[in-house]
Amino acid sequence: MEDLWTMFCGESDCSDRYGKPCDSALWHFINPFSCINQSMIICFDILLLLMLLFNMVQKPSPKTVGIPARFRNRSLQIASAIVNGGIGLVYLCFGIWILEEKLRKTQTVLPLNWWVLALFQGSTWLLVGLTVSLRGNQFRRTPIQLLSILAIIYAVIVCVLSLFAVILSGIVKTKIFLDALSLPGAILLLFCAYKGYKYGDGDQKTDESDLYDHLVAEANGSTKDDKTVQVTPFATAGCFSKFSFWWLNPLMKKGREKTLTEEDMPKLSEAERADSCYLLFLELLNKQKQANPSSQPSILKTIIICHWREILVSGFFAFLKILTLSAGPLILNSFILVAEGHESFEYEGYLLAISLFCAKCIESLSQRQWYFRVRLIGLKIRSLLTAAIYKKQLRLSNAARSMHSSGEITNYVTVDAYRIGEFPFWFHQTWTTSLQLCIALVILFRAVGLATFAALIVIILTVICNAPLAKLQHKFQRNLMVSQDERLKASSEALINMKVLKLYAWESHFKKVIEKFRAVEYKWLQAVQLRKAYNSFLFWSSPVLVSAATFGACYFLNIPLHASNVFTFVATLRLVQDPIRAIPDVIGIVIQAKVAFARVLKFLEAPELQSGNVRKKRHMENGDLAISIKSGGFSWEENASKPTLRDITLEVRMGEKVAVCGEVGSGKSTLLAAILGEVPNVQGSIQVFGKIAYVSQTAWIQTGTIQDNILFGSAMDKQRYEETLERCSLVKDLELFPYGDQTEIGERGVNLSGGQKQRIQLARALYQDADIYLLDDPFSAVDAHTATSLFNEYVMEALASKAVLLVTHQVDFLPAFDSVLLMSDGEILQAASYHHLLASSQEFQDLVHAHKETAGGGRAAEVNPAKGHGTSTTEIKKSYVEKEFKEPVGDQLIKQEEREKGDTGLKPYLQYLNQNKGFVFFFLSTFFHLLFVCGQIAQNSWMAANVDNPNVSSLKLITVYLAIGVFSTLLLLSRSLFTVTLGMRSSRSLFSQLLNSLFRAPMSFYDSTPLGRILSRVSVDLSIVDLDVPFSLIFAFVATLNTYSNLGVLAVVTWQVLFVSVPMIYLTIRLQNYYFSTAKELMRINGTTKSLVANHLAESIAGAVTIRAFEEEERFFATSLDLIDTNASPFFHSFTANEWLIQRLETLSAFVLASAALCMVLLPPGTFSSGFIGMALSYGLSLNMSLVFSIQNQCTIANYIISVERLNQYMDIPSEAPEVIEENRPPSSWPAVGKVEIRDLQIRYRPDAPLVLRGISCTFQGGHKIGIVGRTGSGKTTLISALFRLVEPARGKILVDGIDICTIGLHDLRSRFGIIPQDPTLFNGTVRYNLDPLSQHTDQEIWEVLDKCQLREAVQEKEDGLDSLVVEDGLNWSMGQRQLFCLGRALLRRSRVLVLDEATASIDNATDLILQKTIRTEFADCTVITVAHRIPTVMDCTMVLAISDGKLVEYDEPTKLIQREGSLFGQLVQEYWSHYHSAESH
Repeated sequence: MEDLWTMFCGESDCSDRYGKPCDSALWHFINPFSCINQSMIICFDILLLLMLLFNMVQKPSPKTVGIPARFRNRSLQIASAIVNGGIGLVYLCFGIWILEEKLRKTQTVLPLNWWVLALFQGSTWLLVGLTVSLRGNQFRRTPIQLLSILAIIYAVIVCVLSLFAVILSGIVKTKIFLDALSLPGAILLLFCAYKGYKYGDGDQKTDESDLYDHLVAEANGSTKDDKTVQVTPFATAGCFSKFSFWWLNPLMKKGREKTLTEEDMPKLSEAERADSCYLLFLELLNKQKQANPSSQPSILKTIIICHWREILVSGFFAFLKILTLSAGPLILNSFILVAEGHESFEYEGYLLAISLFCAKCIESLSQRQWYFRVRLIGLKIRSLLTAAIYKKQLRLSNAARSMHSSGEITNYVTVDAYRIGEFPFWFHQTWTTSLQLCIALVILFRAVGLATFAALIVIILTVICNAPLAKLQHKFQRNLMVSQDERLKASSEALINMKVLKLYAWESHFKKVIEKFRAVEYKWLQAVQLRKAYNSFLFWSSPVLVSAATFGACYFLNIPLHASNVFTFVATLRLVQDPIRAIPDVIGIVIQAKVAFARVLKFLEAPELQSGNVRKKRHMENGDLAISIKSGGFSWEENASKPTLRDITLEVRMGEKVAVCGEVGSGKSTLLAAILGEVPNVQGSIQVFGKIAYVSQTAWIQTGTIQDNILFGSAMDKQRYEETLERCSLVKDLELFPYGDQTEIGERGVNLSGGQKQRIQLARALYQDADIYLLDDPFSAVDAHTATSLFNEYVMEALASKAVLLVTHQVDFLPAFDSVLLMSDGEILQAASYHHLLASSQEFQDLVHAHKETAGGGRAAEVNPAKGHGTSTTEIKKSYVEKEFKEPVGDQLIKQEEREKGDTGLKPYLQYLNQNKGFVFFFLSTFFHLLFVCGQIAQNSWMAANVDNPNVSSLKLITVYLAIGVFSTLLLLSRSLFTVTLGMRSSRSLFSQLLNSLFRAPMSFYDSTPLGRILSRVSVDLSIVDLDVPFSLIFAFVATLNTYSNLGVLAVVTWQVLFVSVPMIYLTIRLQNYYFSTAKELMRINGTTKSLVANHLAESIAGAVTIRAFEEEERFFATSLDLIDTNASPFFHSFTANEWLIQRLETLSAFVLASAALCMVLLPPGTFSSGFIGMALSYGLSLNMSLVFSIQNQCTIANYIISVERLNQYMDIPSEAPEVIEENRPPSSWPAVGKVEIRDLQIRYRPDAPLVLRGISCTFQGGHKIGIVGRTGSGKTTLISALFRLVEPARGKILVDGIDICTIGLHDLRSRFGIIPQDPTLFNGTVRYNLDPLSQHTDQEIWEVLDKCQLREAVQEKEDGLDSLVVEDGLNWSMGQRQLFCLGRALLRRSRVLVLDEATASIDNATDLILQKTIRTEFADCTVITVAHRIPTVMDCTMVLAISDGKLVEYDEPTKLIQREGSLFGQLVQEYWSHYHSAESH
């Protein structure tokens, strides 16, 4: 150091160039010729040049590209260029002249100070002056203005110093003259930067930039003048702005002034958007495929190639950070030597203090850029994986779909993609930790020589000890994720089918099943967390073990211990201990990412549908051919011995109407699926020409408005839209809805009746104006009148020129078809016209006779021919057009997702710690850590006080030091174990409350809450609470404690630093509060937008067949990409805000450290012992890092605690009535008679909603068969819901056998009634489990019931009998079979009151006949309440109840009602028979 200084300044810098001696110490600071000032001016020159370089390397604003230079004052530019260029040239000439003179006189270039200074000043002034003057318009406004401000500060300093020199010496020299001239030059530069240019970016928008905006908007497909959609300022930020995160200031300010909402979120720049990331990924993947077609391309390799440039840049910053960090202990070593009086040159202490500040600032800058860039890479990877998973699930084959349930696919996005996205953040830690250790070992070797090897051996042993732990951790993590999947699968199934569970009173059983899965999950969770605790203990205690080994080795090797080498060692160890402590986290994250990546990879490589070869373009030669199948064989299962469909030969031409009929499970729906390309073609050929529209058997409705569902991505054509509504009989329904076609439909269409759902599906198909219409039993859910109207207006008129394939159980429509396919057991028995089939096929005759039997042929005579009635379509159209629907501003059914607003303070933390004695364990954990910190300070204080004390032997010094260390590590172990206990107990308690709350929630909650919101809480939020919250909470507290202990040690040694550190703490708290007001809202928005991604995914999985049928995959994928970006934006701005805060805090802490160092330099030597100076600075050096860890952990827990907040929102849902009321339990034989009395029953779904049932009063006698009829949406299903108390009466009561059902527990009520619900639901499991989940019946009883339900053969055909598999939603059984399973459940339960809610809607007439006969015989003495659309279903009833618009219109015997004038029931019967006869006459 001394040699360098002598080389630069000469033997003494205490003289000027002319050899005049200095008079006082003041001379060094005010004379421009003093060496210190010359060094400072050179440093300033370097800073200006770096600033100029930043301006040059940054990208120009897109708005300025191709736009000619714009300046207001040409003469100002020229004047500035001449003056500043001239000054620069003169400086350069002056420097060359000094060098030449020196060489001529002394034959050496030393000392360097004079000529180097002049050359530096000349080149700096020349470059900066000419660039700002002539090329300023090519740079961004802020950086160029900042450069001019720095230049004027520089000129002022130089000018002031020159002025002092003139006053002191009285002589004006060339150098002083030039320095004085630089000030007017700098003023000209400032004018140029501020007044000379009109910038392309900034507040004043030019015409060109407006034009640019307009073009960009058009390119993005949006020509509307929407100023609110702004792109993140990061997209156009300059280099300085990016390095200082200045571009985030407007958002931070906005977050401080108001509560941020989703509308305030800027959009991501093009490069960060999901579509860009995904397209780049696909392009590179395809390149790999082309390069090596034989092997499967590596997805991991492709992801790395996508981001290699960003990985390298972030790696460079990581490297720079490690270098600057390692400079700290070297500076500390020099400091101790200075304190001991061994300074190399005068003012070395000042230079060291400045160096310390600069090193810390560069360290901060590089670490922030490293972290920011890797987070950005993680975000891009997460986006592209989410996009890839979404795209994949749209193409998944049937076999693959059975392996990956919807719950698992949701998990891949909500959990696995997120875990993989976290990995890049930790990626560089894997090598930087090793590099840091190597550099640390070199520094240690300089300090303690051979004793370093003892440290190295301990570090290696620590890592080796961790290897088996890491292996175990990997195994436990994998098992934890598998058990999490199982629990999620069960949870999502229960939540989707909550209505069915409540109707059957099975909630407690399904809750126990989920709890059982959760118990397994707890086992693995505890194992994972304990390994984490041991890891944490191992690595937190390693610095103590390392110092023990090193000092022990020093003792045995007789290496002398002094303050300089001991505290260089301690400081190095303190810097290395944080990366070492992070090793368990790195290992944990790597393991989690590896497991997650393997799962996602398995899914992405799953087999896909090969439907591309089914659909063909229409050519002239195939003319009007629509569908052609030749000897086709189709099988759902791969390598099945018997294909699902066999020997299918079929040709359908445009304009042909083909009906498909057959018994339950004969393969009707599979035939449509085969035409759609959903079922693999195993033999023969299939070709489909033209655009397809498909209506599925179970309606698939999207969350959104009715209009959105009908348009389904097509443009609005008002006339066609209105015609579609008329033909689908939707006009009257829309009038009943509060907001017409703008009414929001709940998830899976919860606020629509079955008939309305089907008609919206039909409208969707019709509006598409396709060539081929595949309709899968669309009329089963609608009443007879609507069915006739739909058949005539929709199938026969609207689709007159189309090819139509209609699967139907209603024989009435068959005569109107050109051809009827009769199917049985996967084969087409016959294909001919209705009358031909009737004459030639016995099976078909049986089918028709079965229908006539169910239709009750004898009653036909009682019905008068139908009179013309109803409204003409033109009148309906007129009324529809005249009625203006209200804009949907009120309270729609689907509520906005709840999120807390503003600062919730300690509330979520208290909610977490209040669980299960959490406070006790938290207190114990933090108390033990506090003792640990005190132990460390005591350990280092002992060393500082006695290291140079001759009265304390080396052995005593080291022994006491180690004893304190070993005691401290035991405290650490206790802390880790208490943290695990806290986490486990809180998780258990939170989950238990959440599950109870969800299972006790009323149906209204499920109707108004999309499933994705609940699932995101039970998956990702719960996962965060389980794994991340406990350790993050403790570490946040612990890291803050460490920061204050570091600051405390500094302040104790140099109390003067309090003058700086107290304002710094105040500023830190202010900055943190400023940050939190924005950051908390960003994380909450991140949470709610995450639900949108999960919702859309869950919805798309459910409707994948429909989406593929309409070839809308690209539109849905685009929506998904948009939602991914909507979620990515708050996440991006959230982690940037984190870096924004930390960078500012790190600068503050660097300032405190430099101030402490300066204090030590300024105070007289001997004020402190060198030991305490070493201790203070070793703590001060790690202040930066501990502050960062503290803030990071505080921010992390602030983000994670939002998950506790979100869980808490669903932990206090107002619950249903109690399951059991002990003091009011009905007798075990209740209901014995089955008499149901309804008295003035009024029902509304929500407190503010209109009445749905308006005062119904009637009595159902015990043993009677009651039919409930009415048009679609009249309130039939609501009456059933009231009977099961899915909705509570607003007024009135229902008595069953004299007991008011509202006075008994819900479980007692629902478990005593039998129901066959409207939508048949099967659960994932076995046949036995689906019939008898509570295991209350023997196999014998179950086989008997299967026999009665006509399912015995179907079950016996399966290899496993009662243990045969039922997949999710029962998709491997036909709709009719599912309905029969539900009948089986009712037969097993043997209730006195049985409810059939449109139960026969999805089954053919033969099966309906079986079902009706079974019910008649098995439930002969029971009260059977039947809600029906098919009139024949209720013709056998004792009494019929007719409802219209929620009112009881009539209640009497069916025969009397038919004869009554103006009877609603009579009218429905007339409509049914007229449609039956009209169909027969076709």
